[in-house]
Amino acid sequence: MRTAYSVETVRAAERALMARLPEGALMQRAAAGLAAACAELLGRVYGSRVVLLVGSGDNGGDALYAGARLARRGAGVTAVLLAPERAHAAGLTALRRAGGSVAASDAVDALIERADLVVDGIVGIGGKGGLRPEAEKLAGAVERSRAAVVAVDLPSGVEADTGQVRGAAVRADLTVTFGTWKPGLLIDPAREYAGVVRLVDIGLELPREAALEALQHAEVARLLPVPVAESDKYRRGVVGIAAGSARYPGAAVLAVSGALRGGAGAVRYVGPAGEAVIARFPETLVSDAGPARAGRVQAWVVGPGAGDDAATVAEVLDADVPVLVDADGLRLAERDAVRGRTAPTLMTPHAGEAAALLGVRREEVEEARLAAVRELAAVYRATVLLKGSTTLVADSGGGAVRVNATGTPWLATAGSGDVLSGLAGSLLAAGLPARDAGSVAAYLHGLAGRFAAQGAPVGAHDVAAWIPRAWRDVRD
Repeated sequence: MRTAYSVETVRAAERALMARLPEGALMQRAAAGLAAACAELLGRVYGSRVVLLVGSGDNGGDALYAGARLARRGAGVTAVLLAPERAHAAGLTALRRAGGSVAASDAVDALIERADLVVDGIVGIGGKGGLRPEAEKLAGAVERSRAAVVAVDLPSGVEADTGQVRGAAVRADLTVTFGTWKPGLLIDPAREYAGVVRLVDIGLELPREAALEALQHAEVARLLPVPVAESDKYRRGVVGIAAGSARYPGAAVLAVSGALRGGAGAVRYVGPAGEAVIARFPETLVSDAGPARAGRVQAWVVGPGAGDDAATVAEVLDADVPVLVDADGLRLAERDAVRGRTAPTLMTPHAGEAAALLGVRREEVEEARLAAVRELAAVYRATVLLKGSTTLVADSGGGAVRVNATGTPWLATAGSGDVLSGLAGSLLAAGLPARDAGSVAAYLHGLAGRFAAQGAPVGAHDVAAWIPRAWRDVRD
């Protein structure tokens, strides 16, 4: 599992470690890892041209010491100092002793244009509020160059704790981060600026609970509900789907497909699209008697394509089993009805739906996804899965937010969310807690999208068809 910690937690761990180490030892550890990563990216260090963009903080010191190591291996290393009077003195001395130099201010653009590698040490993990004008100019010069770009700890211009990007930022090919992942390296929009991330262990002792965690194959495999010899359909989980309308019958079909491909023992469908569902999936148990009289279920999915059927949404929310609320259901669900539930509730909005629920602009959610998902979970006292290029899952009680990055832009297609809802509903019915059901569903859904697309356009029905392959990929 990848875990990410807040700046405050990282700073505290660094202070505790530095108190036990000789002065400067921690920075040397970081610089050694940074230099090794730079050398690997360059391939051939001797004769290469390296430009260091050096701010006044410890990031600048890391860059200077790493530059000194590269200079001793024959690279031509030049430092650009944004605040010469506040540059890390010992690091600057080390660079000069190794044969490195400091650039004149009028030569910076030409240096960056000719560089093989640019090391971004402008701003560290404490940076907030966007880059200053001089740093913005350097970020622009880096963007125009053809050099490989390595960011120190995280790209300058992105905020470590939130993943926000306020204006210009350095776009890295590789980010070398120290001690632990930072939230901004896992969350968009900042994540897209980080490139490939390489974690360098510098010996930090961190608390058990992180700010963010990203499941990997091993964790997902342990959570997958796999049937045993004694399993029947109820042990595997029966999920109810209350979805679709005369206008949107396909939403019901897609939600049912996600539930069936997600391993449900049985699917009970309630709604006006029964004929369309049966035509595609004859194993579905269809009822027109309403959710309360549809038969035994262990979880409900309500909302995809529901139109204005507020009565059905309210009836499902009255059930004493886990409920997933999606799409139209998010708009139709009464906040107090959700807050008053005693069984688990999983809400699955995209950014636009989340913005409507919070009463803000969509752009505000997209710019601050972590804050938005936490706020929604707290306001509704529910688990919230915020869909997007990096899907976030937050519990109402706080704790680590789960982040999933298996998705692909090809999943941005009509009906994809309906498939995800059915898939997550099947996992709720199998007994997974809401946070686990949402996290595992997002992981499998993303893998299925990748397998289905393979770089080509796909529809939501294609994604659903590949869920079993994603399941096997995780299990194997």
